[in-house]
Amino acid sequence: MIAAIIAAGGSGERFGAPIPKALVHLGDRTLLEHALSALSAVVDEIVVTAPAGFEEQIRAMVGEEITVVTGGATRSGSVRAGLAVIKGAEFVLVHDAARALASRELAARVVASLKSGDVAVVPALPVIDTLQSVGADGYVVTAVDRSSLRRIQTPQGFTFSVLNEIHQGAHDATDDSTLALNAGHKVRVIAGEERALKITTQSDLATALSFINTGGAFSTGVGIDAHAFGEGRELWLAGLHWPDEVGVEGHSDGDVASHAICDALFAATGLGDLGSNFGISRPEYAGVSGLTLLKETYLLITSAGYSISHVSVQIIGNRPRIGSRRAEAIATLSQALGGAEVAILATTTDGMGLTGEGKGIAAIASALVTKYQKVKDRIG
Repeated sequence: MIAAIIAAGGSGERFGAPIPKALVHLGDRTLLEHALSALSAVVDEIVVTAPAGFEEQIRAMVGEEITVVTGGATRSGSVRAGLAVIKGAEFVLVHDAARALASRELAARVVASLKSGDVAVVPALPVIDTLQSVGADGYVVTAVDRSSLRRIQTPQGFTFSVLNEIHQGAHDATDDSTLALNAGHKVRVIAGEERALKITTQSDLATALSFINTGGAFSTGVGIDAHAFGEGRELWLAGLHWPDEVGVEGHSDGDVASHAICDALFAATGLGDLGSNFGISRPEYAGVSGLTLLKETYLLITSAGYSISHVSVQIIGNRPRIGSRRAEAIATLSQALGGAEVAILATTTDGMGLTGEGKGIAAIASALVTKYQKVKDRIG
């Protein structure tokens, strides 16, 4: 029997998404679903190690035939958690959900190498960049010969006995082949794939999209929000709390910048608007923060197969002064939107209207999104 462990327990902090990275969408499926599609045709049993608190969500996604366990604090800990529930397997593949586009052909070649007698197998690619060793003083010490260096990928394959052996104890490593090598086992290297790249950042996600899409359909949307100031309310704007400022009236926290961005994204994707998704008919959203609404909006539009290319918001009002906290606000909004590019501008209306008279604050946002079209039969 051949089993597989898919390590999906990462938080996605470096990726900048408000959800675990394995649940981020690549096209019309999550990274985890892409990874599953490749391995399911090659192995007999799959175990997914899930981030704590997301076990039930992942179980509902993958179905009853796939075992879901809680991942560990480290990648090696997650592999050990998956290994603990595998019984009777001769070979085990260990795969990262972040390498979502590794093909079933690659997995099959790893298995073939195991069946030929190898006990540990890794796919890898040559290093193509010039490498240099740099000292603590910032100066180059020496050039590094790259001819024998390889970029290690997954899925990696092992006999069950070897994988079980190398995970006895609490040893940690960035991958399992390192543990096997440290334990004295010979590790076979086979040709990897460019499409098996590790998706760690937003730019990696864009690269991955190029492997599964012929191109994208761009669409834009505009969102507007305005609220009057209200005594006794705290001011939240662009995801930030502004102490010593009077807040605004509203169903939630009244963050006009966040609300306008939500509406711009909904307009671009045709998925309703702020009111239909989070309005007064949804009492659970009463008083909720604008950042929470942004994160919920991000989940809704990415689940529908959209990727955010750019968001811009113009804040209109006499106060607060945005400039001093612009960078902080951009970082906050970007993180809520999965690391998307965000621009923030501010202006006044020279004494005219609600904002000019100092009675309230408004925001106008625009969003550019992309919905990619799959290339038939290229996924998995």
